[in-house]
Amino acid sequence: MNYSNHYSEQNLWDKIKQFSKTAGEKVVYAVLLLFYLVTDKGVSLKSKATIIGALGYFIFPLDAIPDIMPAIGFTDDLGVLMFALSEVSSSITPEMKKKAKEQLKEWFNKVNESEIKELEENLQS
Repeated sequence: MNYSNHYSEQNLWDKIKQFSKTAGEKVVYAVLLLFYLVTDKGVSLKSKATIIGALGYFIFPLDAIPDIMPAIGFTDDLGVLMFALSEVSSSITPEMKKKAKEQLKEWFNKVNESEIKELEENLQS
């Protein structure tokens, strides 16, 4: 299935608004990094296609594991998001990380830095 058909900025914000607390900081941070990458003029079209596919999967309401399942509903989404991030991690700038963390703090009030650090370490592996 071509998940990129489900991507739009409005659909992305609607999904985050509805499920950010359920998805958790790690998933939302991954989504924000990918969003900042897809909106960056310096990122290649090939990379943007990968990102849009991953964000489309996140938005798509019928996942391998339904998003409404507590604790595990976003594990498949995180896997897809992490794959996309690993493919484009060399394009992530410190400014993108900073913007994503600031947005997380605004939405979640207090951010679990260890989860964010774990995600970033996985990208460096």
